[in-house]
Amino acid sequence: MVILTAVGAGAGALGDRSGIAIGAGASLLTFGLTILFIRWERKSPRDFGFQVTWRSPMLFVLGVAVGFGLVGAHVALTALVAPVHWVRIRQWHLWRVLLMSVVFLLLATREELAFRGYPLRKLASDLGPASAQLIIAALFAIEHAIGGASWSNAIFGAGLGSIVFGMAALATRGLAMPIGLHAAYNLADWASGGKGDDGLWRIEVAPGFGDRAQFISMSLYIAVMSLAALAIWRWGSLTARDEG
Repeated sequence: MVILTAVGAGAGALGDRSGIAIGAGASLLTFGLTILFIRWERKSPRDFGFQVTWRSPMLFVLGVAVGFGLVGAHVALTALVAPVHWVRIRQWHLWRVLLMSVVFLLLATREELAFRGYPLRKLASDLGPASAQLIIAALFAIEHAIGGASWSNAIFGAGLGSIVFGMAALATRGLAMPIGLHAAYNLADWASGGKGDDGLWRIEVAPGFGDRAQFISMSLYIAVMSLAALAIWRWGSLTARDEG
């Protein structure tokens, strides 16, 4: 969290490039700090999932597909049952999408290194996966609350997202899938207006239905992400059994 704050303060004047600078700088420094902790324990980075194998590209692509699928499911269900619709607010420009893809990939890499890398694996080894997930989810929610998110969005949004990303990290014993999943989810959420009016579409709510639409959207988000966490956990259990 300190690294992110320091890098963000130094990159604030770069405009559109600030996201890339923050993501790249924070990722490199977070990885360096992680290596220091690993060396302090006299262990190898491989013991904490920091290795690239022949499965890594496939797991990354799988994560990207899951991330896009989760946002797609949430948007589709919300459109079906809530008084909302989506309005295009800008033309589709390849450079803009590529820029945001790089930004979200770097920011996701930093967050996965900081939360689902060494800390999650260390806590899972010492306390068990369930306790580790709850602790990391709480820290992840706190960081987002400090960053300006409301406590409800931090707890139910970032906190539940952390559980899904953590399931992917524990199930695959690495970070390729959670990084792909996290980056794709944020990119799709940005494009569909989930991060304000900076994306490609804007969410418009029927007059007088603001609170109802927000409640429905959050309820569907909780349902979609909970099912995703259970599915990834089940898939990880079956994969571990087959490998065993």
